[in-house]
Amino acid sequence: MKRILTASAIVGALLLGLGTTAYAATGQFKNMCTMGLASHQIVHTNCSVHGIYKGKTYCFGNEAAKKEFFKNPSANLAKAQAYYKTHQG
Repeated sequence: MKRILTASAIVGALLLGLGTTAYAATGQFKNMCTMGLASHQIVHTNCSVHGIYKGKTYCFGNEAAKKEFFKNPSANLAKAQAYYKTHQG
């Protein structure tokens, strides 16, 4: 019985991890750092650091970039969108 509970816990943890990975891989701007784009830089991420703004997921290169973005998300998003439009690859 103990073995079944342990196996169930491990399977549950793995499924949760896979779900998080799949979710993290669905950021806007092809998973580039949104604050990087707002600063006119191309920074590729794995979207492990991300945030939600107006129902969409945005990726960040690190927690500092995420924090900076959310100080003024509408202005930073507009800058990121403008830069992305001219530099998307």
